[in-house]
Amino acid sequence: MSDEHDPKKKSSRYDPSRRKFLKGVGVAGAGAALADHFISADTKTSAAESVTTGEPIAGTVSIALDVNGARRNVSVEPRTTLLNALRNDLEPAVTGPKLVCDMGTCGACTVLMDGKNVYSCLVLAVDAVGKKLTTVEGFGSPENLSAVQRAFVEHDGLMCGFCTPGFVTTISAYLKKNPSPTLDEVREACKGNFCRCGTYPRVFEAALAAAKARPAV
Repeated sequence: MSDEHDPKKKSSRYDPSRRKFLKGVGVAGAGAALADHFISADTKTSAAESVTTGEPIAGTVSIALDVNGARRNVSVEPRTTLLNALRNDLEPAVTGPKLVCDMGTCGACTVLMDGKNVYSCLVLAVDAVGKKLTTVEGFGSPENLSAVQRAFVEHDGLMCGFCTPGFVTTISAYLKKNPSPTLDEVREACKGNFCRCGTYPRVFEAALAAAKARPAV
């Protein structure tokens, strides 16, 4: 008699063993318990000590971030990105940098770290300790706009607004290095920022107008 006509053989050939299934579940459960043991939410470690000693960090760490000239204390998991720490863990939150692609391709989360552009979605918060961080909020306020912010308003350099903080941050930093750029130089400086609405021409116009409105940027 062939296997296809023997129900016992068919069952053993195609159906997973209940014993094997339960054994697999047990192993998975043990792995999860072990992970919980090593990553305890109650564990607190000094980020500064870890950086000094090279010891791995687990659980929650208490760190201080220098954001727009102010010392901001916050507790985060070691895996927390700078972007998430700014938006979700600081109180009050710093929401200028936007979470869009979360993979370092759009530039909406751009901040300055010691004067250099970085994608805050790719930087760990613990790696930003001791660095001077500047977000779009650090360039001006609604009552006192910077030249770049004002130029974006006057030249309608924004549409949905998600990319705007990244462009303002990038252009503000660039104009400090090159106060009299050409259009091609502005375009090159902005190549790390992406606008889904396609407002690039007005963004570039705003950058050139801000350059002429020196000294404030």
